[in-house]
Amino acid sequence: MRRTNYCGEITKEMIGSEVTVCGWVQRQRDLGGLIFIDLRDRTGLVQLQFDESVNKEAFDAAFTVRSEYVLEVTGTVAKRGGAVNTNLKTGELEILAKTVKVWSKAKTPPFEIVENSNVNEELRLKYRFLDLRRPDLQGNILMRHRIAKITRDYFDENGFIEIETPMLMKSTPEGARDYLVPSRIHPGSFYALPQSPQIYKQLSMVAGFDRYMQIARCFRDEDLRADRQPEFTQIDLEMSFVEMEDVLAMGEGFMRRLFKEALNVELPLPLPRLTYKEAMERFGSDKPDTRFGMELFDISDIVRDSGFSVFSGAVAAGGSVRGITAKGGAATLTRKEIDKLTEHARGIGAKGLAFIRWMPEGLNCSFGKFMTEEEMAAILKRAGAEEGDVVLFVADVKNSTVLNTLGALRLMVADKLNIEKSGYQLLWITEFPFFDWDEDNHCWVAMHHPFTSPMDECLEYLETDKANVRAKAYDLVLNGVELASGSIRITDPELQGRMFDMLGLSPEEAHRKFGFLTDAFQYGAPPHGGMGIGLDRLVMQLLNLKNLRDVVAFPKVQNASELMSECPSEVSPEQLKELGIAIIENKD
Repeated sequence: MRRTNYCGEITKEMIGSEVTVCGWVQRQRDLGGLIFIDLRDRTGLVQLQFDESVNKEAFDAAFTVRSEYVLEVTGTVAKRGGAVNTNLKTGELEILAKTVKVWSKAKTPPFEIVENSNVNEELRLKYRFLDLRRPDLQGNILMRHRIAKITRDYFDENGFIEIETPMLMKSTPEGARDYLVPSRIHPGSFYALPQSPQIYKQLSMVAGFDRYMQIARCFRDEDLRADRQPEFTQIDLEMSFVEMEDVLAMGEGFMRRLFKEALNVELPLPLPRLTYKEAMERFGSDKPDTRFGMELFDISDIVRDSGFSVFSGAVAAGGSVRGITAKGGAATLTRKEIDKLTEHARGIGAKGLAFIRWMPEGLNCSFGKFMTEEEMAAILKRAGAEEGDVVLFVADVKNSTVLNTLGALRLMVADKLNIEKSGYQLLWITEFPFFDWDEDNHCWVAMHHPFTSPMDECLEYLETDKANVRAKAYDLVLNGVELASGSIRITDPELQGRMFDMLGLSPEEAHRKFGFLTDAFQYGAPPHGGMGIGLDRLVMQLLNLKNLRDVVAFPKVQNASELMSECPSEVSPEQLKELGIAIIENKD
């Protein structure tokens, strides 16, 4: 084989030159004395012409070819004699074939290999090796490769060292479930696949490497969503002798470089920032989509003494009443649609949904009879409402319920109204709460991993007022999707001990789980911090796709299985015996 060029790289400058191309047959067209074949590889298509009067042997071979046969063709580049295809890079050219070799025949595929296929996804994933031949999917994977290369180049130029951390590590279950791997050599003991390289990258700072990065594979045994897979790839970094501003500046520089080289988009810096509190109160989300408005507003002060007990009671109990205004939404958000939104709000945890529809004939308000004219006028003014608008309200004794419900409704309403959401809106979310209240277990838990440092001014509240402790933690959000999460780490062993204690870990349990890290801090730990950037989500967002499966070569489906290889699968009794494992039926 002596391929000289890829199919999509044939240019006008090659006219008259002999080339050899290889690839898969997209289609064959028999016009009698002429046969045309579109040959496809990862770079695109090129048209091949086989003329019976010029080369009978090559023509006869081309006659037997069908879709997805694998060919090697040698011929002369020429200007097309027939119609030009302006949709192809090679659309003005063709190759006048001299020789053809059929490297492999192909069965008729279960679906046509075409761009933007609408074939059932389950079938495409069953034959993923065929699905990946589609030009759009190949483009996604090639973009992923390009992003990974830009990543390595950028961090290398900024003094980072790529260090591979173990894939088999100690189980330290925090957050999601670990994937466990049994040890044959140590019967009854297990490794865990890493949820992140967190501990090892911090140890790399203690070891003195100063700047670490890795494009790391991570694993979490949790339920799947459109933007989540059980195994995923993370751009992981850690820096010594830094404060939060240094880490954010490094992340911003990476994003600017990435957007310029991958998309040719100039990213203005510095990126906007919102504290967690500001993001929740304005958008009802700690990962807000800021490409459109419809921000939340608070009417608690207006309705505090109103005759509507749902509102006044929530405020009296320490909660709030807030709303969003759907500009021009009255025609689309009918009573039937508002009822659907109400059911959704109840599913999130709200007790209901109040509304105002400002129709040409007047206000249609679910609570108007309980309000004075002055109160109603004040509400409409606060909402910025006009004729044709719909205003939705949530009241609850828990502010978290109000904010989360309106944040979800904001996105749903924007979709229903087809509000334009274009471009790329990146921003940092900072000052996250350090602790989160676990309603089920009635205790405080770490919102981030337990090595995150609290803000200096909050240290005095650690034992006395956990709700007001904020963390030196930060997230990077793009168009409403969390791309990255990071923090400045705790390196003071005494402070780390206090954090473990407040999270309900005894000194013995903490040492059993994390002793190899905390022991290392006894030998001189530099101040350090970093972040992890989700590569899969990053590619998905840059390409404006809706599902991670479109940017992962061999993805899992909703039940964490892979349809192509049919894994997970049973193993032989001999393998289980060798590992000392017995399968016990789960009767729950």
